Amino acid sequence: MQFLAGNAVALLENGEQYFPALEAEIDRAEREIFLQSYIFEDDGTGARIAAALARAAGRGVAVRVMVDGFGGRSFVSRLMPRLREAGVQVLIYRRELRTLSLRRHRLRRLHRKVVAIDGRVAFVGGINVVDDFDAGALPHPRYDYAVRVEGPVLAPVVASAQRLWRLVAWASFRRRAAQPLLAPPLTDAAGSIRAAFVVRDNLRHRHAIEEAYLDAIAGAREEIVLANAYFFPGRRFRQALIDSARRGVRVTLLLQGVSDHPMQVYATRALYPIFLDAGIRLFEYHRSHLHAKVAVIDHQWATVGSSNIDAFSLLLAREANVFVDDRGFAAELRASLETALCAGARELRRSDWRRLPLLRRGLSWLAYQLVRLAIGIAGYGGAH
Repeated sequence: MQFLAGNAVALLENGEQYFPALEAEIDRAEREIFLQSYIFEDDGTGARIAAALARAAGRGVAVRVMVDGFGGRSFVSRLMPRLREAGVQVLIYRRELRTLSLRRHRLRRLHRKVVAIDGRVAFVGGINVVDDFDAGALPHPRYDYAVRVEGPVLAPVVASAQRLWRLVAWASFRRRAAQPLLAPPLTDAAGSIRAAFVVRDNLRHRHAIEEAYLDAIAGAREEIVLANAYFFPGRRFRQALIDSARRGVRVTLLLQGVSDHPMQVYATRALYPIFLDAGIRLFEYHRSHLHAKVAVIDHQWATVGSSNIDAFSLLLAREANVFVDDRGFAAELRASLETALCAGARELRRSDWRRLPLLRRGLSWLAYQLVRLAIGIAGYGGAH
């Protein structure tokens, strides 16, 4: 991981901050847009961003949209035809997938949420192109983050976006695979923040995001605050957190209390006694769906991105995170997480776990074994 100095990094909380900023920059675009997303839904938000992309294509901007074939199944049938008709170039990452199987190559998905515009600004985070509010569900918005970046860190962001576009275009037998970059990254200093852009892929960077986390956790001296939507860490990650707690570091985990994937939440809860016995504080977020993938360590190091701490993100999916070495940014993210802990989360203590009915604890244990079995079938059993 290479930190680059001279960046401007703005924290964006939830879609209510992210989508207006994204739409405004799309409307300013003059030459080239790359957009990568796991989900691009045909709802109010999706229609709004799709309209902005169509407007950009209409004024001559090269607009290149890539959506995952599994997460974006509805996109393929609904939004994609309209975007292509408007002049937007669209590629689907592994479109052939219809039902999620446990075959390793079928689980390798595009989970990144990256947008690069004219080589002058980029957005990286965990927010899909989808309404913040779940229809008929909780009254509060989905809880998630992204960052808006300018400066030298744009170089790896733009290079990564172009590289993946070429790779998928070549795999799809599209003649435009060799298109030149129309808007090279503007890498002049734009601020004072040290930042790094790190991807996880299935070639050279298979463990890059996990190693960045582990290095920072190993060096922690005061505090680790980690908020993660789908948290099912392998042995190394679990032990790193436990070792930090045992040497006196305050470790706080903010995890899902309301989930759209109950099996994984139950499996995660089977790990609670291990963490609680090590002195790690555990909070479950109940105000809405927690979708964040962020962390702050020692009031200086921070990350915002798409990578969960589970086998899907750390071992299979294409992910992207921005890592920041800056006290001011870390303080802003830390304060936002503190608000979430106080206003939307409940702490779970060891006594709470022991009071749970045996059936609940048994279900967690069963879910844990089933998830481990699935990981093993996929060929990654040794990681957990």
